[in-house]
Amino acid sequence: MRLLAEQYARADVSLRELELRADRAGGPRLARATCSDMLAGRRFPKKAVMVTFLRACQVPQEQLADWERAWERTKVTQISIARDFAPEQQDVRTPDCSRSASEDGESWEGSTQDGVTMAAQKTQPVGSKPGRGRNPAWRRLVLSAGLAATCLATAIGFSAFTDSGTPAQRDVIDDGRAFDSGGSSRFVITVNPVNTEVRLIRRLDAGIARQTASVTVDGALAAIWQPLPEGPHGWKDQSVVLPPALTQGRRELTITNTFVSSDVDFNEFTYFIDHKVDGVWSRADTVDVGPNHLDSEAAHHYRITNENWSGTHTFRYVN
Repeated sequence: MRLLAEQYARADVSLRELELRADRAGGPRLARATCSDMLAGRRFPKKAVMVTFLRACQVPQEQLADWERAWERTKVTQISIARDFAPEQQDVRTPDCSRSASEDGESWEGSTQDGVTMAAQKTQPVGSKPGRGRNPAWRRLVLSAGLAATCLATAIGFSAFTDSGTPAQRDVIDDGRAFDSGGSSRFVITVNPVNTEVRLIRRLDAGIARQTASVTVDGALAAIWQPLPEGPHGWKDQSVVLPPALTQGRRELTITNTFVSSDVDFNEFTYFIDHKVDGVWSRADTVDVGPNHLDSEAAHHYRITNENWSGTHTFRYVN
């Protein structure tokens, strides 16, 4: 639930907008009450509902398989919790946690409280008290609850995400472009004008060493892409913070990267733009560069000069 809440924060949209996006895409309904209960951890969603939510948050399609595997591992552990905490008395019935439980008609796998299924809690025999040394099932429940949290953290990885939000330990396919001496790239991004800070994140092939370029915002020098040491080919996310004086009060910003130096060229695959509004960071915009994403380039008025390469790479993130 914590990871889903992070994706919702990155999307920076209302629950109403998520509902509308899901309706336009077709598939499972994504009512606002559904999202609210899911984000609050009150209910464990069906897999299809979770995937619909992630798509509405514009999580890339190639990441959804990781989420589905995490859901499956968590669900298996959830079932194990209910089994371990099954009543010892035969006359206590186990509730059906697979039936629909929400008032708005959405299907849920059983409600949750502090990460433990309430269905499992309700199977405690009437009158029994989890006294010390008297109820090994209660201890198994606590251990299983910890295991459930560990499974989800391991499957998705609380600390295994890059600055762009991409799981680090898997292959990532991305297309991009590069320019050399005398070259530059330019594009227009959208941010919230009430931002207090804007961060520009660039996915690059780190196998090209000592890439350096200047960054301007609407013609004013804002930052420098600092050179990285020589290393193996692989993805890295590099970020620069744009001065608030150049971003506050503006909805659109024209970003220009100008070549300074490199062993070969300056490459760029995707730009992720985060902004801080009311003290909270969220994803403001994404510029996907490359010959396979001409629609994104056109939407952001992307231009490149002295281009010396374009194509696709399949890499993992490198340290």
